[in-house]
Amino acid sequence: MLTGAAAAGAAGVVGAIAFENQSEAATAPKAAQPTRESVELTWFGTHAWQIRCGKSVVLTDPWLTRFHTGTFTPEGADPKTKLVIKPEVIDRHLSTADAILVHHGHYDHMADVPYVAKKTQATVLCTETHANMLRAMKTPNDLLSPVRGGEYLPFEGFAIEVFPSLHSCGGKRHTYAYPGYRYDVPPRPRVIEDLVEGGTLAFVITIGGLRILSLSTANFDPNALRGLQVDVVLAAPGGEPGITDRLLQTIKPVRKVIATHWDDFDKPLDDPGIPWTDLTPLRTSVEKTGAEFVILDHLQQVTL
Repeated sequence: MLTGAAAAGAAGVVGAIAFENQSEAATAPKAAQPTRESVELTWFGTHAWQIRCGKSVVLTDPWLTRFHTGTFTPEGADPKTKLVIKPEVIDRHLSTADAILVHHGHYDHMADVPYVAKKTQATVLCTETHANMLRAMKTPNDLLSPVRGGEYLPFEGFAIEVFPSLHSCGGKRHTYAYPGYRYDVPPRPRVIEDLVEGGTLAFVITIGGLRILSLSTANFDPNALRGLQVDVVLAAPGGEPGITDRLLQTIKPVRKVIATHWDDFDKPLDDPGIPWTDLTPLRTSVEKTGAEFVILDHLQQVTL
């Protein structure tokens, strides 16, 4: 089931298909059947997802305040672009959460987290660098739960597994923007380059009997994910050539891959998403494994 604010002009680019009931489960002995409940995913652009099952809500990288940086222009982002937070935009779409998963520290993933965390009182899972930057942004310390990868964290209604991961690289030198770590609480971040990557994490959210692998960039740690069994992957385009092929060869076969972080995030959230890159390589990688490729537009929902 899809709902949301997708514009008719994006219909050729955007689509989603509800997660099928697994036919093999229907023939399994009753005791072996996993408990499945409906899980609703809503996409707020970039890697900002709301994952809801019953009363349980998990947010990934909830960045809804979008402002112009020049990221997708020939000149690239202006590192001195001032950080902006728009509570009225956040309040329009988010009201509650139990956990916030910070995948890495860049502004398009973490800049709104202090406001969202204080609003919802959710537990924030992040690296120590992310926690130090969030402390500098006046996030209550008792909401922060620094993790490294390897953790299995049960919450009421869902569980989170944490994995070490890697940020995508590109260009001649195989680099990415704003690398670095913060071993102590820094001065309050004021511009986008102040929010450094600070280590990248991947998460598996087990909710409603569904296992969702959440990756905020195209890259990953093959040693951490080798043989991982999940139902759904949130996968981003870009990165080094063939990276999604390697991902889908590293983990066990999946039924669905949902595209994430594919939109030009200088554009407003209320507008249809505009791809910053050709999604064909990502689609091709997914479909040649037999998995289903799903794309949502801004503010759309899919029920799995």
